[in-house]
Amino acid sequence: MRSATAALTAQEIGAVARRIDRPVVLVGLMGVGKSTVGRKLANLLRADFIDADEAIETAAGMKIAEIFERYGEAHFRDGERRVIARLIEERHGVIATGGGAFVNAETRALILERGIAVWIDCDLATLVERTGRRNDRPLLQTGDRGEILARLHRERAPFYAAAPIHVTSNKGPQDDTARQIIEAIDRWL
Repeated sequence: MRSATAALTAQEIGAVARRIDRPVVLVGLMGVGKSTVGRKLANLLRADFIDADEAIETAAGMKIAEIFERYGEAHFRDGERRVIARLIEERHGVIATGGGAFVNAETRALILERGIAVWIDCDLATLVERTGRRNDRPLLQTGDRGEILARLHRERAPFYAAAPIHVTSNKGPQDDTARQIIEAIDRWL
């Protein structure tokens, strides 16, 4: 049995990858690193990666902020659910979802039934710093970023907790988080 500090070898990662029989779906608040970690995770697993937000923008022909502004959050969430269902059906290896996707009951049920849901979490200070790098997040446009993120975490954590796998992303290399996910999937499978 491996010690808690020993990293998985490429051979061990390959063995875990062969046991994965459905998409790994990353959930969690904006800024936790779902897209960055997802790319690294897919690379380690030798699988493809897709960002659901990018797929939504491609399907809609507009940015998410524009969809929110023009049609509202409810319309966006409905489209998001349909796109995530399609991505799961297409059997992508790793899928990064938007921060609110897993809060939607239908989307959450779909992910839990047909994917391996992984909740990536991180501390509030890191979230504030990471989300400050971009100014295109509709839910952070009005008010104090830290207060909004703290409220969203309180509101969404009970939904995210339904994911069978939970890892914490730190300020260190995102490869570490990707490897934590593989180790957690190995234990879960």
